[in-house]
Amino acid sequence: MTSPAEGWLSFRKGPVALALVLLVRTLSSQPVDDPVAVARRGLDLLLEEKYSDYRGLLTPQAKKRFTEDLLRNQIGGRIHTLGQFNGIGDPLTAKDGGDTLISFPLRFAATNVNLQFTLSQSLQIASVAFRPADAPLPKVWQRPAYSRAEAFVERELTVGDDAWKLGATLTLPAGKGPFAGVVLVHGPGPNDRDESIYSNRIFRDIAEGLSSRGIAVLRYDKRTFTYGDKMGSLEFTIEQETVEDAVRAIALLRGRPEVAPKRIFLLGHSLGGYAAPRIAARDGKLAGLIFLSANARPIEDVALDQNDYLAHLNGDPTPQVQQRLDALKAEVLKLKKLEAGQTVPTTLLGLPGAYLLDLKGYDPVMEAKQIGLPLLFLQGGRDFQVGSKDSALWKEAVASQKNVSFKEYPSLNHLFMANEGRPSPTEYLKAGNVDAAVISDIAEWIAVQPER
Repeated sequence: MTSPAEGWLSFRKGPVALALVLLVRTLSSQPVDDPVAVARRGLDLLLEEKYSDYRGLLTPQAKKRFTEDLLRNQIGGRIHTLGQFNGIGDPLTAKDGGDTLISFPLRFAATNVNLQFTLSQSLQIASVAFRPADAPLPKVWQRPAYSRAEAFVERELTVGDDAWKLGATLTLPAGKGPFAGVVLVHGPGPNDRDESIYSNRIFRDIAEGLSSRGIAVLRYDKRTFTYGDKMGSLEFTIEQETVEDAVRAIALLRGRPEVAPKRIFLLGHSLGGYAAPRIAARDGKLAGLIFLSANARPIEDVALDQNDYLAHLNGDPTPQVQQRLDALKAEVLKLKKLEAGQTVPTTLLGLPGAYLLDLKGYDPVMEAKQIGLPLLFLQGGRDFQVGSKDSALWKEAVASQKNVSFKEYPSLNHLFMANEGRPSPTEYLKAGNVDAAVISDIAEWIAVQPER
């Protein structure tokens, strides 16, 4: 699913068709012991554009998030771009923990794609996602070698107890605490608690890796993930999208008896790192901040650079792509001219106008410098989304301060996974794990930080 909150880094899941993911749960009239039949029933309903019937099969939770209009626009809209439907191939199946994964090859006049369904243990459809034709296998996350399942336990928690409460997972090291703790804060878009992208689960890797080394980690579903339809109708800002829930998650972790309350750290990835200084100021009690590929520049500048890079990835852009790039440049120019108190357009860069106006004047670099916390910056050398421009700004401002460290990994991308060649979004399709050196560097840095 692409939400308004996803716009500024939309090439993760949008214009290059990395994925179109709608998380839904349905019942089926097909035999309950046949997952392929259940998935095929869901496929038929989508292809027949019977969205009302499809919604009738959704669980109450899914109905809150996915309207008939959303199904029509996101699923139906994508299918309509593929041309005449020419048939369905034999499905591929796999297991992912207790889930069953089923991927159907679909043939259209314009292209071929795969539509993947995830079925829960009760054989309800938990998700459906478009996948490129050259990536037909269902996604299956592989536990990294540095994650030792016997070294930690998981606890299911809830962040908040109001209308915006969020599901969360706490990984606790085995043995006697109290342990240092880390709260993980997502990048842009409607991310789940694992920050899943295809078969990759960045935050799960980090959580299990750190907890295997004696550190408690709390990760949670993002508000735009759990309440996508509700958020889409609001003029929300980064406060509602990210900051408020991060502060609540920190308080939740600090209140756990297994965790040392004066040794709580925040780890922000991408947008989460950009927001980290504001989150730290709101909380006022953190022991340190960890930045993973955090942008230092305004969102619109990063978005423009990303889109320009991708437009020229395979040579000169087509007229259509150039037109889209020019339109983005015009949007950015419009945003630069906005001032507080002005009438704000409903959306800019796919985000509520209020969201971007709220960030006018926000300087994460200066705020990080002023809060005086220990800081750790990690940067992938192959990161085309947030790269050297931002890293240089962080270094220029805070490198000379006490207890500030920078680590760069030449072969790692924005997901902190190794690859080679010219960086592109297609490498996110490759199953992998966060590099072991990243886990080690974070754990070793936390180990030497004092209580605050």
